[in-house]
Amino acid sequence: MVKHRSSAAHTEVDAVVIGAGVVGLAIARALALSGKEVIVLESESAIGTSTSARNSEVVHSGIYYPPGSLKAKLCVDGNLRRLEPYCQEHGVPFKRIGKILVATDESQIEKLRAFQRNAKQNGVHLEWLERDEALRMEPELHCVAALWSPNTAIVDSHRLMMEFQGDIETCGGSVALNSSAISGDVSGSRMTLRVQDSSSGEVSHLAPGILVNAAGLQAQEVADRLKGLPAQHVPKRHLARGCYFSLSGKSPFSHLIYPMPEEGGLGAHLTLDLAGQAKFGPDVEWVDSIDYRVHPERAEGFYHTIRRYWPTLPDGALQPSYSGIRPKVNGPGEPNADFMICGPQQHGIKGLVNLFGIESPGLTSCLSIGEHVLGLLDQPRTSNL
Repeated sequence: MVKHRSSAAHTEVDAVVIGAGVVGLAIARALALSGKEVIVLESESAIGTSTSARNSEVVHSGIYYPPGSLKAKLCVDGNLRRLEPYCQEHGVPFKRIGKILVATDESQIEKLRAFQRNAKQNGVHLEWLERDEALRMEPELHCVAALWSPNTAIVDSHRLMMEFQGDIETCGGSVALNSSAISGDVSGSRMTLRVQDSSSGEVSHLAPGILVNAAGLQAQEVADRLKGLPAQHVPKRHLARGCYFSLSGKSPFSHLIYPMPEEGGLGAHLTLDLAGQAKFGPDVEWVDSIDYRVHPERAEGFYHTIRRYWPTLPDGALQPSYSGIRPKVNGPGEPNADFMICGPQQHGIKGLVNLFGIESPGLTSCLSIGEHVLGLLDQPRTSNL
């Protein structure tokens, strides 16, 4: 294991990962398992408090993403090859609960068929359900046809992140909380980084051989602070807030229920947590700043959407729960963008990787993203992922 080395007031370290969400921790874990000394910088006082803590915890199968895209490849690889074995080995709660994607009227049938064809190209197995077959699985459901996705799952994302942190520390790495990357320089023969401790205000200086920007919602802000990174390699950030509403009382459904996707998201779907409690969301609201308030009046749109597939949803059954912000690189009215994982092949800076637009299926893909980043850095693949 390489030890800290001090040079010209900079502490040399093999690798620094900025951002201790599920993706940043998975990348840091992959680097640590490949033999690198890793420091993870997290500006908050705990790991995974932003996007990673504000999602539906669904492990997606890869239905929607364009064949050949990073989202498709990394999602399918993460779902089928990596995440479940890891969770089983480390005792992370994981359940293949399955998902039903529904067409609620005849006009949606062709779109449902198109999703089935797309999924097949991605290597994803889906079963076509006629109305009676779907109702045998979920008697309260309204649909004219549906797709059954047996490989869709749910996972305890916080426990997963804790296990990733444990792996990093077992390999000699560390997670530095309350630590913000306030500036950096990637223009010279070595990269440098200024880091501030938000508790004490103390500033330290690092010289990483590898620098990975996995700062999620702040990824563009971090990239803008790196002297020597050309501006054309930093995409514009767009924010899409998604609110969740919880269901009071017991859920009549035992599987995840998804309507047809809407612009910017997958529609207000029904998700069950590992305890069987139902919640609905997220919707899509384009916003200009990070604001996690859930406005109760948005429930009206939820009732309208949900009653297309669950007509007997009682009045007053939805309670405001929480919201998340998607870090998008496409704006309103634009096609959903792929993950942007930009390494030396794109910007020409050795050892630097920036990740932008890591929204869903980022959780599903996290271990695969870690391996992908190793490949961009020409690092040896880990042997026990």
